[in-house]
Amino acid sequence: MAADNTENSYRNILKRITTFGGVQLFNIFVTLARGKLVAMFLGPEGMGISSLFTSSTDTLRQFAGLGLNLSIVKEVSAAKGNAGSMDEVMAVAVRLTLVTSLSGAVLCFLLSPLLSQWTFGNPDYTLGFMLLSVSVALSIAASCYMAMLQGAGAVRQLARASVVGGLSGLVFGVPLYYFFGVGGIVPAIIILSCSTFLFNYISFRRRGYPVARLEGLLRAPLVRRLLSNGVVLMAGALAGTLTGYLINLFVRYSGSVADVGLFQAANSITNQYMGIVFSVLALDYFPRLSAAAADKDKFDMVVNRQIEIVGLIAVPLVICLVGTAPLLIRLLLTESFMPVVSLIKWMGVGILSQALYFPVGYMFIARDNRRLYIWVEVVAGSLLRLVFAMLFYSVAGLTGLGISFVVTSGVTNVIGYVAVRRAYSFRLTSRNIRYCIIAAGVAGLTFAASLTTVTSCTVIPLLFVATTAYAFVTLRRKV
Repeated sequence: MAADNTENSYRNILKRITTFGGVQLFNIFVTLARGKLVAMFLGPEGMGISSLFTSSTDTLRQFAGLGLNLSIVKEVSAAKGNAGSMDEVMAVAVRLTLVTSLSGAVLCFLLSPLLSQWTFGNPDYTLGFMLLSVSVALSIAASCYMAMLQGAGAVRQLARASVVGGLSGLVFGVPLYYFFGVGGIVPAIIILSCSTFLFNYISFRRRGYPVARLEGLLRAPLVRRLLSNGVVLMAGALAGTLTGYLINLFVRYSGSVADVGLFQAANSITNQYMGIVFSVLALDYFPRLSAAAADKDKFDMVVNRQIEIVGLIAVPLVICLVGTAPLLIRLLLTESFMPVVSLIKWMGVGILSQALYFPVGYMFIARDNRRLYIWVEVVAGSLLRLVFAMLFYSVAGLTGLGISFVVTSGVTNVIGYVAVRRAYSFRLTSRNIRYCIIAAGVAGLTFAASLTTVTSCTVIPLLFVATTAYAFVTLRRKV
């Protein structure tokens, strides 16, 4: 029970979830408000164009960024408590951030004609991609500065930068859609990345960390470690964004730009809705897991506790998402987006499976098992996602993309759990096994109940109240 006095106790985990979750909740409202206004001003086709711009530049950003942001989190977390090591890591990280950011901008600018042709099938958007080279550079830099704050445990600064950056993107970006329509997409993306970068950078500088000097690059072992770890992590992130880009292209060529916009709208709602869970995992859980990597018992405890808490929080959220999908679309989008109701319901089921697996997926990174990470997360996960998406979209259209999400999540979860069991002898606690089985059953029952109006209005509210009450009582007892 001594472990309960550490930062990995239920109380402290929940405290961090509350801190980050409150910020994320505000950002979710900001993002959803922006999405609502974009849907009103641009419609499905305009959202499709925006999605194609975003997914293509995100792919470039991941490639040029070399996974440096995740690598920085690990190094900074390990250096905490040692002022000399911390200064060295920060100085080198800032210099590498500058290099990768400029590289990303140059790469986007030079590839602009090809990106326009590949993404839209014509050269008409070349200038747009050239301008977005600025956004690529700022996004890479913003993610790296956020990683430095994250690794250092600067919770307050992270929260403040996140809130102000997101709000600025809404206030200054959305009017562009109103006045210029589709023509405002590129400037709005640039403004959002600029505001995020500025507030992350200002927050970093206020912490008093050193400005990098050129001789920092002479610290070869540290640079080599940052880049070698980063490239492996970049492969995973790049595979995810590249897969999303290829799925968007497949939908555009096999269907239409409007279908891409509808798919993106469904993605936006589900991802933002569950953003609290996933963002807390990224911001808080990974540094704690990395710090416990050398102690197997503590390492397993951190993972199991995180799964338990995530499951308790995620189940009621998913029930609400599936049960209120039509209402959410009317509130957050417009009537023209109603064709994605079924897609959102399927994605809600899949995202629960994804949430329960997320803590396990970070084990490969925290243990520096690069080979296993590549095979499980990059090759298997991304390849299955792409293949299933193409297959099910060809058969069932937009709804097929939701079904493919559920199937992909289930198959990759099995692969991942088998991998960590063999590699690290990791076992789920009996309590977590029960949670996972019950969560799957509740999700299936919720989806079935959502198919008719009568059961949707009776069964789903009962399930939501029951799971919320159970989560509240359980979490209260644990803290």
